[in-house]
Amino acid sequence: MAAPSFPSFTPSFSSFPDLPDPGPSKRPRSPDQLDSTIAHRDYPDEAYHRNKVDRSDRWDRKIDKEKKSKREKHAQHLPDNPRRSSWVKDIVLHDERNKQDEDRRLAVQDHSQWSFFSDRKGDPLNITYGGIHAGDLPKYRPANQGRYILGLVGNWAVSRKSGKGIEIVMGGRRKQLGLTDSGTKILLNAPARRLTANASNYGFEEVDGFLPLPPRGGRVTGEFYGSLQGEADTDSESSEGQEDNSDDDEGPLALPSEQLAIKDLEQKIALQPSSVEKWLSLVARSVATVPPTSKNASTVRAEIALSILNRALDAHPSNRTSRCLRLKYLRAGEEVWYESKLQVEWEEALKLGGVEIWMEWLEWRIRKSTENIDSVVTDATRALQALGASSDSEVDKLRMVWRVAVAFQEAGFYERATALFQAQAELTFEVPQSLYGLPIETQLEALEEFWESEAPRVGETDAKGWSAWTSSGRPEIGTTSEESIQMDVGIKPSADPFSSWYSDEARADRFLRAPTRSMAERAASDPYSTVLFSDIRPLLLSLTTQRSKSIFRLIWLALLGLHIPGFSRSLADDAWDRWCHTFFTSPAYLSAIFPERGFSRQFLADSYSGVLVGKEREYSSAFGPIKEWSLNVTGPLEWVGKDQWRMWTARDIEGVDQGFVRAIFSQLRCGTEDHEWDIYALAFEAASSVKQALKLSRSFLSTARESLAHWAAHARLERLRGRIEEARKVYQTVLISVRRPPTHAFVGQLWWDWAEMEWLSGDQEVALRVVMRAGNVDGSGGMMVLRAKRNLEDIINASHERWKDREAWIKLRAVIELLSASSPASALAVFDTQPAPGLRTSAEQQESLTVASLLMLYNHSSTLRNPTPPAFLRDRLQVALDMYPNNTMILGIFLEAEKGYGLWGRVRNQTGQVKREKDIIRRIAEVWMAGWEKGRWEREIERTRAGLFAAAESERTNNSSIIWRVIMEFEIRAGQMQRAKDLLYRAVTECPLSKELYLLAFGPLRQVFKPHELHGFVEVMADRGLRMRRSLEEYTRNYRQVRESEDLRGGSEASDDEIERDARERRRLMPY
Repeated sequence: MAAPSFPSFTPSFSSFPDLPDPGPSKRPRSPDQLDSTIAHRDYPDEAYHRNKVDRSDRWDRKIDKEKKSKREKHAQHLPDNPRRSSWVKDIVLHDERNKQDEDRRLAVQDHSQWSFFSDRKGDPLNITYGGIHAGDLPKYRPANQGRYILGLVGNWAVSRKSGKGIEIVMGGRRKQLGLTDSGTKILLNAPARRLTANASNYGFEEVDGFLPLPPRGGRVTGEFYGSLQGEADTDSESSEGQEDNSDDDEGPLALPSEQLAIKDLEQKIALQPSSVEKWLSLVARSVATVPPTSKNASTVRAEIALSILNRALDAHPSNRTSRCLRLKYLRAGEEVWYESKLQVEWEEALKLGGVEIWMEWLEWRIRKSTENIDSVVTDATRALQALGASSDSEVDKLRMVWRVAVAFQEAGFYERATALFQAQAELTFEVPQSLYGLPIETQLEALEEFWESEAPRVGETDAKGWSAWTSSGRPEIGTTSEESIQMDVGIKPSADPFSSWYSDEARADRFLRAPTRSMAERAASDPYSTVLFSDIRPLLLSLTTQRSKSIFRLIWLALLGLHIPGFSRSLADDAWDRWCHTFFTSPAYLSAIFPERGFSRQFLADSYSGVLVGKEREYSSAFGPIKEWSLNVTGPLEWVGKDQWRMWTARDIEGVDQGFVRAIFSQLRCGTEDHEWDIYALAFEAASSVKQALKLSRSFLSTARESLAHWAAHARLERLRGRIEEARKVYQTVLISVRRPPTHAFVGQLWWDWAEMEWLSGDQEVALRVVMRAGNVDGSGGMMVLRAKRNLEDIINASHERWKDREAWIKLRAVIELLSASSPASALAVFDTQPAPGLRTSAEQQESLTVASLLMLYNHSSTLRNPTPPAFLRDRLQVALDMYPNNTMILGIFLEAEKGYGLWGRVRNQTGQVKREKDIIRRIAEVWMAGWEKGRWEREIERTRAGLFAAAESERTNNSSIIWRVIMEFEIRAGQMQRAKDLLYRAVTECPLSKELYLLAFGPLRQVFKPHELHGFVEVMADRGLRMRRSLEEYTRNYRQVRESEDLRGGSEASDDEIERDARERRRLMPY
């Protein structure tokens, strides 16, 4: 074995005296020195000394010979580089010359008194040859079976032996294996084994319920000793460096959890090949094995999905008729197939029929549209004809018309979308009596005559309707007043023509959305502002049912920018929400989603008199701008919290044409009993002015004095304004003066509103009396409270006209527990026992009941500040968020409950993981939540970007212009202009008909786009048929003229300035 490296242990020469530094130790030996050394050692035998000297001389000669041979051997392997060889020779000669000078200088010194030599100068030859020669290293002698080295002090011990020496460590502990050690590599490369517990066979038998263990330090006998002995032998062999892989082949190979889940699904599918849910789960899990950030991830994922879906379609005959599987199959084929094959597959899928197939086909045609917007109208007309003319398909047709109207708006044809709904409203609500019952073609012919007369239409000022125009004898209509907001006729000079063009286009798209008449001034410069009847006639429908008429009105409100929570999901629970929430792209909503102060970071602590004091965490309102829940979970005039957070506030109607919306509410009202439409109108007015809403409510009550729904809305408005006494008078007049049965419509709602008002105002005694009176009990005391509880339970179990009334009685039964016993647990138990056995409820009703219980507990603990264990609310909120992840009201209560705890991980876990695919609402809510805590937005940038990247890769949202607009706004606010530029090219590829995305290059991203790139964008917009109100060439031509005139004027001014400058300089230097 070769000697170890000298620095591998720490020698100790504590017995030697401290002597002065004698210099280098290497020097020629002389007989005098040898004699003095021998005399100093004082050996008894002179012959032994002579032999010792001879052996040392032979050893030195042997060492020199080995060095010479090693040097020659090393020189043979050097490359034939003359520069390198000369450099090596110079180094060697220089080192030898230095050694000779040192030996000559030290020869004159007297070294007879030295007992040892200390070499403090490193040998330069170590650098030349790469290490110390083995013969120059000191010898060591192991002791105690090789565990220690003689001469080492302290706790130094041998850790490991190798071919080049030994390794010592302090304390005698063995060094932990590293990833680069051979033993570790063997363990990592060994095949994995799955360890499974054997329930029938234990290694040891139990004795009285315990496993016997060997005694400490005692002698173990029997079979147990034999097993331990075998293990000890194995460990000793491994400690010696020997490898034992005898167990590698035992047991089955272990699979990752994802592979095990896929294997389990394959086994279930083999038993049930017709299960569509299991096939879809298999596709989702298989596709998830490919990271979305990997190379060609979209193509690889599509190929995996296609292979599985091909098997699914062939596995069972019923799978071929599954629309869900077919749509997944076609969506995956878009990434792989050619256009011709994709067209053939779509035609085959259209044979299945159904609104889901036709809606997705129309979405695909819009997504891949390379022509103008008229091709979208042609495709939509084909789909409408395929759905048939039955009354059951009217709602499905309205969904399709809504999609085409959104496509009009995205492409810039806002006037065409408005005209489409105006004509549909005239055809639905203003049909002349002489045309009732006639075919739709006959009605359209008559409507075209009204349209071409350019009379005021629905939504416009002084509009009387088609029926009134016909009954008045079809009068000729003169010129109408022009819009108050118009585009400037002239183009103002600007330093940047592209920015000016963007400002004018964006402003016109935001405000000029109503169609003009043919004789209007704007129609001369913008022909698309006038909409002909032939442009919208193929899309007009015949709506006969009351449900389709009500849905049409709500769709129009949504198209105008008024979001009704849960309305789109009530029509169909599929992925069509990726285009219907257009209100998110308005400037007001984008400013509300992102934090106001940008990405500033707040300090964590302040210093007061040298003491660090942590700053209080600041939060924005937990109830943010995103509002989504199932339809009718809460009413338009119901609110949460002290800020009165409700469906529509001033921020929600910002950017909406309020005059146009008011006209729609007024002109589309269907009689005095249309209370649902009237409540929406009151909510819209209350968003701008509660006082005006009260005036409108009084006008409704003047014609509908017996309508309890209108009285309930009026009392709500009084409470919203803060006039509690006025609201109390309304409740007393309606509920006490005229006693109505408890199962009557809106009676339970009125009783709950009254009790809630008294409860939240802080007067619990009055609130308790109101609840007992609702239960038809007068008086006070424990017996009366029990009687009121029993009466309320009987009312709950009775049949009701509206399910919201039953919910109101349930809330009255629960609040009496809080008022009488102040027991949150008892109140929650009332909600947990509902619905009663045998009573069928929908998912919407279950969600409404869950929200009602959470709101009651939130008001009891947070609003009224009653002592309540936090776990009561927090535990129920976590369960509710798992069940209803898109309910932002539950999310707001959850954030309010988490204030002050400082556990951001709980918030992140609740919002970052859901069981199903996230939709647009969920994605945008997570973006807003990143800035909920003030000063935290900067730390959540990367996490937010990852969530938006997942949305861009998700099949549900990757073709949504809404989500791409949010992504672009995020990068712009983050200051990542170059990243936003790269994403913009992908965005316009995914959404080719979204004009707003193209305009970003001319506005917020102008600094990273060059003029030729912007001209290329304009050419693409023209090729795809997007509407541009003015040509960019007009702005650039005007800009060039201004620049030329400035250059001419600037040249003369520059010469005058130069003359004045020279004159001033001459005057300054005049004395010289």
